[in-house]
Amino acid sequence: MLRSFRRFIVASSSLLIASSCAKSPEPKIWTEFSGEKALAHVQALVDLGPRPPGSDAIIRARAYIEEQLEAAGWKVVEHAFTDQTPHGEMKFVNVVARFGNAPKPSFLLCSHYDTKIFDAFQFVGANDGGSSTGLLLELARVLAHRPDVAGKVELVFFDGEEAVVNFSNTDGIYGSRHFAQELATDGSAKSFRGGLLFDMVGDRDLDITLPPDSPGTITAGIFAAADALNVRKHFTYFEQDITDDHSPLNAIGIPVVDLIDFHYSPWHTAEDTMDKLSPQSLQIVGSVAAYYLAQLAFK
Repeated sequence: MLRSFRRFIVASSSLLIASSCAKSPEPKIWTEFSGEKALAHVQALVDLGPRPPGSDAIIRARAYIEEQLEAAGWKVVEHAFTDQTPHGEMKFVNVVARFGNAPKPSFLLCSHYDTKIFDAFQFVGANDGGSSTGLLLELARVLAHRPDVAGKVELVFFDGEEAVVNFSNTDGIYGSRHFAQELATDGSAKSFRGGLLFDMVGDRDLDITLPPDSPGTITAGIFAAADALNVRKHFTYFEQDITDDHSPLNAIGIPVVDLIDFHYSPWHTAEDTMDKLSPQSLQIVGSVAAYYLAQLAFK
């Protein structure tokens, strides 16, 4: 009887050891993404008012972004530069973040955080600049729960996406053009396998309109993620090419997909305000991006 009891104790101990050594299931970060939290970030940025390059408001926006990233375990570096614009030389600052002490990343997640300059009205850019930045900050938080994924990612918040006057080869997408030039010059562009750009992703009537020339492999992955989460109806193609912060990156050989809702009537008007946004829309785009990163991007 005593021998049987001892065998029971040994067997039970072995089960406990095996159980404690078993690998914990990886968190499903797409279920942890919060559209409400993303929207709260957007509100914090909009409360600062218009955020054109060089303004006091964009300095405060940058401080807010960096504070949120560092709180989630990301290491932040500012990339400041100057460029010529139709209004003369201007200073811009890109914000770049990597997770902890992770090795060199291979995938980009991007947004712009500036707003366009309008003299005739106050433009707070709730959707155009605000929504994508709020989404990326929330995505940074949930990615921190998967260090194996976060370590493969570089976050980039571009300054100067908006044209000072009108989009041209020399006016607009200042931050991404400079960033792409840096990657091409130092040879690090080849280390990136791809990326996602977010822009205008909070519209209540969500209709993500990918540019028709979007890189095929990543696009297929985004569509597959949307299918898996039963939100594929919100993702389609735009009717024509789109110039955005993905363009300079694609030009240097990094396939980047632009997740943008260009069917947005308040675009570049005083009506681009918080009431046009929905946490559900941010939830959809953020969850699809998180699913893609956790399940598909690095297979």
